Amino acid sequence: MYEQDTIAAIATPVGEGAVAIVRVSGPDAERIATSVFVRTEGKNGKLASHQLYHGRIRDPKSNKFLDEVLLTVMRKPRSYTCEDVVEVHCHGGAFIVRRVLEIMLSQGARHAEPGEFTQRAFLNGRVDLAQAEAVLDLIRARTEKGVELAIDHASGKLSQWVHDLREELLDILVQVEAAIDFPEEEIELLQQSELIGKIDSLRSKIDEIIATYDWGRLLRDGARVCICGRPNVGKSSLLNALLGEQRVIVTPFPGTTRDVIEDMINLNGLSVVLWDTAGIRLTEDQVERFGVELSLKHVEKADAVVVVLDGSAEMTDDDLRCLQSTENKKRLIVINKSDLPQTLNIVKLGQSIPTANLIQISAKRGIGLDNFRKSLRELLLSQEVEMPIVLTNLRHKSALVTASQALEAAVHSLKSNCAQEFVALNLQEAKERLEEIIGKITSDNILEQVFSRFCIGK
Repeated sequence: MYEQDTIAAIATPVGEGAVAIVRVSGPDAERIATSVFVRTEGKNGKLASHQLYHGRIRDPKSNKFLDEVLLTVMRKPRSYTCEDVVEVHCHGGAFIVRRVLEIMLSQGARHAEPGEFTQRAFLNGRVDLAQAEAVLDLIRARTEKGVELAIDHASGKLSQWVHDLREELLDILVQVEAAIDFPEEEIELLQQSELIGKIDSLRSKIDEIIATYDWGRLLRDGARVCICGRPNVGKSSLLNALLGEQRVIVTPFPGTTRDVIEDMINLNGLSVVLWDTAGIRLTEDQVERFGVELSLKHVEKADAVVVVLDGSAEMTDDDLRCLQSTENKKRLIVINKSDLPQTLNIVKLGQSIPTANLIQISAKRGIGLDNFRKSLRELLLSQEVEMPIVLTNLRHKSALVTASQALEAAVHSLKSNCAQEFVALNLQEAKERLEEIIGKITSDNILEQVFSRFCIGK
């Protein structure tokens, strides 16, 4: 439950830095902070809101000065939480910032829970639930596109779309419920075909946005790509070439890589985690066999796989096993070592796997890497999505899927000439799922699930 108490926390990352911020929010925030803040000598009077003041923090127990700081008061409602907020900008040493927080707590503040500042912003009406979740996306964004999507949602773009859709749905629901409540008044109801058309139109809008989720999730969280193949085909060389550094040891001896090596690249706004795995082959070596098993597990977890073949050698049974183990995944088949005389029959390979994406590269010489990056991005994203709203949150997607199903049920009830009460129930279900996205309808479980993922201090 939301309590009208005062909370405090460190708002900057843990560790050593030039400056750190301790944030205090609640009815006693100004009293607590100013009771231990001594302004620069010769200055006094009431602090104005939204201005920085220079001074020092005094430890009330020892009456000694702890640090030279800047302090700002942000009085409600013009603050992040819509409560009185005070921020203390102190030096960023781990000991100092911890002591400043401890002093605030000693004066009556409570240590904030994860995400509690943003939760108060939601509960006080400054942001809705979808906007609050976008704050976390903004913090965690790894690419420019991820930031762009998070800013769109934080600014209320998704919320406005949900609001407009809800209003359309309410217009339909009001008519259905009026016809139920006042049958003797002969209230004019839309013709069944027109009513079905309006509901289907709403459902189409929802389904279009649902279809953006996979694209949006990849841009928000990044993609996981497993580089696999038999030993000594150049998997580690490919990873090194993409990273532009010697990240993995490369030798002419098969089986050099025994574990999974992980690193990240940016494909024009798409963050991609690359897994360089042990060569997949039948082996009696116990350690190498464990590495092969680990490789296959990463193949299963990956959003896409890159199967590397050696263009300077004939296809082997191990190559075929690797191709078979990845046939149900999104995959890019890379013919490596194009700088050497080619032995692999690429035409025959393409005929045997007509749907395969085949590209030739030389990881050692850097040939074909631009085409590889372009092909991998297209494989992961399929195509650029030009939609007004792009979903990035699984909770939002689940709510929209349920809303769409409820609308489908409403259409079925109408076509089956069911009682209007059933139609109204279906429409009400769809409305509640839309309201769940922006927090008009919520529960303690949903709030706990959302805000527990935040860091303390935000």
